[in-house]
Amino acid sequence: MELDETDKKLLSFLQEDCKQTTKELSGKLGLSVTAIYERVKKLENSGVISKYVALLDKNKVKKNFIVLCHVKLSQHKKEFVLQFEKEVMDLQEVTECFHVSGDYDYILKIGVKDIEDYRSFMLTKLTTLQHIASTHSSFMISEVKNTTAIVL
Repeated sequence: MELDETDKKLLSFLQEDCKQTTKELSGKLGLSVTAIYERVKKLENSGVISKYVALLDKNKVKKNFIVLCHVKLSQHKKEFVLQFEKEVMDLQEVTECFHVSGDYDYILKIGVKDIEDYRSFMLTKLTTLQHIASTHSSFMISEVKNTTAIVL
């Protein structure tokens, strides 16, 4: 789907606050409420907008101990890769998982309460997954930038 400048502006506004009404968006973009509604529906139906979410304050929900855990698999067999990916999907503490190139096979972003909570996660969940050869953990000192917005 080819996005025009109005679509890009609309998406930018929605990424900033998706709870804006079509009336508010029509005022910002100089289009009718109906035109805004139709554009949003077109963007949703085409999959450009995949879902709407609420972003939580990690401090207020006590999940502000953020860990980047690098995982190396014992072998790169297709069944090992697929099994690891299936199992990691069930780990609620893992908020993001990336299959990467380089020294490690995966990078996991993990949100827990504190270091004790992370130790418990490692001992009772992550290290029980099959085919993990090694892990390397880095702990967040401070959050410099965190955005979900994609600049178009």
